[in-house]
Amino acid sequence: MQGLDRRRFLKTTSAALAAASVHIVPRHVLGGAGQTPPSEQLNIAGIGVGGQGAGDLRDMASENIVALCDVDWKKAAGTIKTYPKAQKFKDYRVMFDKIAKEIDAVMIATPDHMHAPIAVAAMHAGKHVYVEKPMAHSIEECRVMAKLAKETGLVTQMGNNGHAGEGLRQTKEWIDAGAIGHVKSIHCWSDRPGTFWKQDLDRPTDTPPVPLDLDWNLFLGAAPDRPYNPVYHPRAWRGWFDFGTGALGDMAVHNMDPAFYALDLGAPSAAEAKTSPLKKESYPAWQIITYEFPAKANRPPVKLTWYDGGKMPPLPPEVASTFKLADNGIYFVGDKGIMVCGGWSGVPFLFPAKRRDEFQIPPKTIPRSIGHRQEWIAACKENRPDMAKAGFAYSGPFTEALLVGNLSTRLQQRIEWDSANMRATNTSEADALIRKTYRKGFSIWV
Repeated sequence: MQGLDRRRFLKTTSAALAAASVHIVPRHVLGGAGQTPPSEQLNIAGIGVGGQGAGDLRDMASENIVALCDVDWKKAAGTIKTYPKAQKFKDYRVMFDKIAKEIDAVMIATPDHMHAPIAVAAMHAGKHVYVEKPMAHSIEECRVMAKLAKETGLVTQMGNNGHAGEGLRQTKEWIDAGAIGHVKSIHCWSDRPGTFWKQDLDRPTDTPPVPLDLDWNLFLGAAPDRPYNPVYHPRAWRGWFDFGTGALGDMAVHNMDPAFYALDLGAPSAAEAKTSPLKKESYPAWQIITYEFPAKANRPPVKLTWYDGGKMPPLPPEVASTFKLADNGIYFVGDKGIMVCGGWSGVPFLFPAKRRDEFQIPPKTIPRSIGHRQEWIAACKENRPDMAKAGFAYSGPFTEALLVGNLSTRLQQRIEWDSANMRATNTSEADALIRKTYRKGFSIWV
């Protein structure tokens, strides 16, 4: 069934886009009599507005929030109160059916497993898309979303605040200027999971009643059916295979971003994980994943190691003994020194002190951002996808590379990755994780 759906998708996408092409440019961009000019507000629908989505909408409050959609109206009560004029929905499909013509763009902040189904539906409806990190739940979803964004010309953005920050730009400018010479290895880490959600869990056996305000069927969405339990919702879904992508989807998106951006890492050739014992349905308590990236242009091969769940990289001998690594961050090891950056693409700091003293800080050559969500809004208004710097053209390959690490964790073996053919060359067991199946009514396939 999934293979048939994919073939149908490929055959029908071009026709669907052609039929929708007159609607892809929102009416506010066109202007004219009775139309809103580009300088004024976008009509935004928020989907998943009880947690991170509430903060996203606060940053979009300069625009017209026309609709709010959430499977749990109790969790979303504060956001609903903030935007009393917005129409209220539980099912994004019903929202699109009823008021699609009133919407220019959508903000998606659901659990990971629903990012792609909603984003694909929105793009097919001709809507610009802002989707929280990680961009997708599976590698195939990354490919489909990036392809559709390119074909429609819609403005897309993955929620990754640090990508708009000063630290990300400084890191690239300094590495390009030879601050630490040729980069030999990279270490990146996060204190999560454990501090914000639990992992290393077995499925609960008790089946408490579903809260009155929660539509459990819609929460499950694309995921296989299972009874409700508060161990999944609210907020606790991230550590479960069916709903989340673990710490890589939550924090590697932030903390590894400087490496992918500064070094144009692209796809890994391999990933190998060491973890605590793995349960059947949830991510491990901790993991250490080593990615191998082949040489590219003038850059030699690079190894990048990820640590989470309380595991930390060793402190390099070049770093002062009094320096303590923060709970989240990244450091680059070069043949001329070490560059340490804070979490969320924080500003860089050089070691040893001698290298810090002799390095001449280069001029700022990369344009600075007006703000992560603000650049998405401006890009939507000007109909210029290139203005949103974490759009799917960048975030798709980035997210895909991260998820190769999850393949190694879940299969408990090294993954030899063939990006061109989207397959693990050393195991066919990865296929079921690279490409998902979907519950009826929630597929990404037309």
